[in-house]
Amino acid sequence: MQYKIATLPGDGIGPEIVDQAIKVLKAIGEKYGHSFDFQFALTGAAAIDKVGEPYPDATHEICMAADAVLFGAIGDPKYDNDPKAKVRPEQGLLGMRKKLGLYANIRPVATFPSLIDKSPLKNDRVEGADFVVVRELTGGIYFGQPRGRTEDQKTAFDTCVYSVDEIERILKLAFEYAGKRNKRLTVVDKANVLASSRLWREVSQRMEKDYPEITVDYMFVDNAAMQLIQWPKKFDVMVTENMFGDILSDEASVITGSLGLLPSASVGLHTSVFEPIHGSYPQAAGKNIANPVATILSAAMLLESFNLLDEARKIKDAVNASLDANFVTEDISKEASKSTSEVGDWVADWVKKN
Repeated sequence: MQYKIATLPGDGIGPEIVDQAIKVLKAIGEKYGHSFDFQFALTGAAAIDKVGEPYPDATHEICMAADAVLFGAIGDPKYDNDPKAKVRPEQGLLGMRKKLGLYANIRPVATFPSLIDKSPLKNDRVEGADFVVVRELTGGIYFGQPRGRTEDQKTAFDTCVYSVDEIERILKLAFEYAGKRNKRLTVVDKANVLASSRLWREVSQRMEKDYPEITVDYMFVDNAAMQLIQWPKKFDVMVTENMFGDILSDEASVITGSLGLLPSASVGLHTSVFEPIHGSYPQAAGKNIANPVATILSAAMLLESFNLLDEARKIKDAVNASLDANFVTEDISKEASKSTSEVGDWVADWVKKN
């Protein structure tokens, strides 16, 4: 089979880690008889520097014509340190989500047996933790109107807006994910304070009746943040709105011991996007030290979206083999660290030989 992959390396370490995922996908292609056509496009600060906008129309056209998008990272200190900048790299990410209709972000969180001691939490708390965070991506406070500042610039405001249709859409996906796993769903909101959260809870309680096999519980976001650290193994599928999901999924990622280990998928109306959960890590850009595992595992999720399950499993097995062999970057082991490209080569070679 031939697949067209829109490839958006982005900023910082993005190009380095995406290169490693491409190596591994090419190894999969050779082993299983697939062909991957990687079509590169600009986004983020790299796009601003060249064409003046973070998600150019040309990039969007490439994404729309692709079977999937492999994405690196967005962000640059020169924009982070300029609060008055009118065009920012992150606007490219938000624009891509909106234009591609990426209404759901899927973040699997699972500990790796060989790295259990790397978690900041006690072993007995995290060993065997395995859950999925489903985050709504195109609504809420990040997109709600009105937003901005008053004329005197002394007051700023943002609006959190959700419709029933938006809530039903993301909840349907979460219920379906729970049905494929352990049939447990946690809906996270702040219904004791926010009107938008009360609508979320109202819609979810109505939808429960359509999924009688799923056990549903409700949790305020502050309580969920606490319980993620106290009892991460109690969760199976968690679903929540945009901002809560942004915060909780980053918190959950720390459980594994490194941000460089976890992949994600953003799915929706058009082309799906597969990316590591970490940022652009500009301090490491060009040093060949960043962990490529999350991006490589994002490539595995990409293959799963094509229903290439054996191929995806091969990548996961290769990554686990590299971790078991302690063939890892410095965020995992400073004593015996390997470079970004060395880890990519190792994983790709394992795929070819096994």
